[in-house]
Amino acid sequence: MRIGELAKRTAVSERSLRYYEKQGLLRAERTPGGHRDYPEAAVDRVVHIQELFAAGLCSAKIYQLLPCMRDMDGGPSEQATPWLADELIRERERIDGQVADLLRAREVLNEVISAAARHPQPTA
Repeated sequence: MRIGELAKRTAVSERSLRYYEKQGLLRAERTPGGHRDYPEAAVDRVVHIQELFAAGLCSAKIYQLLPCMRDMDGGPSEQATPWLADELIRERERIDGQVADLLRAREVLNEVISAAARHPQPTA
């Protein structure tokens, strides 16, 4: 499929897809006319890339991780190594810290909202 169709099917911009290709995260064959031609599996690959970016992983870490994931179901492949598992544990701990920070921030907001709701609106 061409880059425009992949962009449409994944809701990812063509610019991002070209960036993924430049970073080695995504591969495309070239047609005789020089157009990118992506396999069907590219849809799943792009979805995984987006999920990993959303989790806060950088492109270098994603590059290390992608060969260890199957495209169709996202499950692990046999290429995962103990070193990669250690790296991913550190990433998970970082994400857990961010989640804890967000939960604390939400609690503060809830307290302020509750306090504000108890006070009447000033009249002009």
